[in-house]
Amino acid sequence: MTNPDSRREVLIDILCDGDVIGARKVGREMASGLGLGLADQTRLATAISELVRNVLIYAGKGWCGITADLGEAWRSITVRVEDHGPGIPDIARALTHGFSTGGGLGAGLPGAKRLMDEFDIQSRPGMTVVTISIRRRRT
Repeated sequence: MTNPDSRREVLIDILCDGDVIGARKVGREMASGLGLGLADQTRLATAISELVRNVLIYAGKGWCGITADLGEAWRSITVRVEDHGPGIPDIARALTHGFSTGGGLGAGLPGAKRLMDEFDIQSRPGMTVVTISIRRRRT
């Protein structure tokens, strides 16, 4: 069984550019606290930055929940980013590197997907939820 003290969650409102830095910092600190290496910390921080920035660009505001879980066999960080903006009309196309409706490089969503062990996106008009995670065996 997982000790209840081994799970920690932080919720971050996404309202301004400073929240990109704040969410990234929280994710990196939580990953470090679980003993994840620098490469995993950097991958996580980069993915969080991309997702939170997308919320600001496309929806204006939202929230980010970051959960660190230290189980008997696994260490994991799960990030859920949610907004109530216009939604993504074509998820498959949005996950194609180079596609952008916002004038950017089109690397955000496909980059976040490539960096993470798990990636899920659900979207419809009025709500988009992206969930990412890194899982490592405990040693």
